[in-house]
Amino acid sequence: MIVYNLACDQSHHFEGWFSSADDFDKQIEHDEVSCPVCGSVSVSKKLSAPYVSTKSDQPQKKVPKISPETAVSGMNLQQLHNKFIDYVIRNTVDVGKQFPEEARKIHYGEVEHRSIRGQASPDTIEELRDEGIEVFSLPESTGLPDKTH
Repeated sequence: MIVYNLACDQSHHFEGWFSSADDFDKQIEHDEVSCPVCGSVSVSKKLSAPYVSTKSDQPQKKVPKISPETAVSGMNLQQLHNKFIDYVIRNTVDVGKQFPEEARKIHYGEVEHRSIRGQASPDTIEELRDEGIEVFSLPESTGLPDKTH
């Protein structure tokens, strides 16, 4: 595995992990590497000390196989983010600081199922997940402040 520091033509910097230098070259040639911020495929390597993973004589821990992620290119990611946040706001009930209690009531069948949103600390979110309650943390929304109140 080789890690490169990359940048797009809009000066967004990010890392890229490739199985080899040839793999990087092939992906660049076929416009398969895109900026995670703006989606541009005009990507170049920047000066860096590449990290290359090599095999060693020491036994290695088995790492679970990770499924490939879905990549997005060629669209306005801020607009997509705003649409996602807008969808969540339109399709959930804001329970505010009562979120942990309401999520538990829904999970344990004490109240009728409904989609909710609200505030919870990272520790509380982890506790909910440990209880088997499906919780998703939303990124801060700077694009739609008037719709979140």
